Amino acid sequence: MHNASYSTEKQINFFDQRLYTGVRTRRIFAFLIDYVLIFLLCIPVAIVIAILGVLTLGFGWTLYAVMFPLVALFYVYKTLGGPKQATKGMQFMDISLQKLDGSPVDGAIAIIHTVLFWCFNALLTPFILLASLFLSQKKTLHDLLLNTVVVRTDQLELITDKH
Repeated sequence: MHNASYSTEKQINFFDQRLYTGVRTRRIFAFLIDYVLIFLLCIPVAIVIAILGVLTLGFGWTLYAVMFPLVALFYVYKTLGGPKQATKGMQFMDISLQKLDGSPVDGAIAIIHTVLFWCFNALLTPFILLASLFLSQKKTLHDLLLNTVVVRTDQLELITDKH
């Protein structure tokens, strides 16, 4: 018997423009959906911090300063770094993050992607989306640095089913 190893990674033609039709708009709406979800996730965390603050005579309340970023990073780690490679907002908008080398997006890449987004957003707001007007595949600066793209999941499935 021949003992060959087979790659489970699909070959994707990232130059197919169907993958990027409407991606910029979908990304914006996915971002808004995700921030509503993160805000809702912060509610039970805020209650726990309030109780912790009472129990620690106020010291626990200092966690409010880092609550939103920590909840957001946990959310991104579990969703964008998960098997669907998309946050819940991205899934709703039918887009996902893909690495151009074909390997899966892991939790570390998801966290780095998000932190770079926050950094560039803090420095370049509202110009962060301008890069996607000029770069190929509608990439933003953090996509360019991490060698990733955001693609339409429905088109991705059509393209990879043909090959």
